[in-house]
Amino acid sequence: MEGRLTFLGTGTSMGVPTLGCVCAVCTSNDPHDRRLRPSVLIRWPDIKTTPPGPGERVVVIDTGPDFREQALRTGLTRLDAVFYTHAHADHILGLDDLRPLSFTVFREGGPIPLYASEETAADVRRIFDYTFSPDATYPTRARVRLEPLGARTNVHGVDFLRVPVMHGEMQIAGFRFGRAAYLTDVSSIPESSFALLQGLDHLVLSALRHKPHPNHATVEQAVGWARRIGARQTWLTHIAHELGHEQTNRTLPDGIRLAYDGLDLPVDLDPVNL
Repeated sequence: MEGRLTFLGTGTSMGVPTLGCVCAVCTSNDPHDRRLRPSVLIRWPDIKTTPPGPGERVVVIDTGPDFREQALRTGLTRLDAVFYTHAHADHILGLDDLRPLSFTVFREGGPIPLYASEETAADVRRIFDYTFSPDATYPTRARVRLEPLGARTNVHGVDFLRVPVMHGEMQIAGFRFGRAAYLTDVSSIPESSFALLQGLDHLVLSALRHKPHPNHATVEQAVGWARRIGARQTWLTHIAHELGHEQTNRTLPDGIRLAYDGLDLPVDLDPVNL
């Protein structure tokens, strides 16, 4: 089954342009150098015919502080599920903007499921206590429910496989869906996770900058992993303002490029046996 992968944001936690910065990238006129906080959207045709479905199924990975703007720009009107990589601010603080979308889904029969690890779910419950507390009374709080993130989660016919990666000393979740995978905020990839990344058409990897960082991969590290994994095309995301889009792409090997906000790709979402 063919679906679409759309990059809602490809920037770092501070976004690009970065506040107070007047560097060449932050002042660039190239729209590819404007990067919202990292998130992707996956959508595919609804194959359910009885009863009639909504026509399209939509999943988002991470809802950062730019999610409202990203959803408006994409024309997002419904959402079937959210997967969370981890609970840092640039990945969860847009959760409250799920409210209007959740009202639509709620009328169809239930709250939006939010798939998160036990650690991530605990942080989300604490930060958004007014949404998840059993004593919450806010009448227009988001109609959402936290669900445990297993090794494989099926959403309306599409499997999402959890791919463990390291973000500094913290294990976080990457995801594989069909012949595509999304790994953000990566500083290292456990050996066991490489087996989950075989046979990819599209690999999305974070690559912060050239200078080393304790919690994020450099461009050089990401290129090394991309070569080992061997996807047909690798897209780099979670990009800092040290990397200009065109300048950096001219230095990258064939089959590896910087992603950009709004990039939209066809993806094969058929299940894989791993």
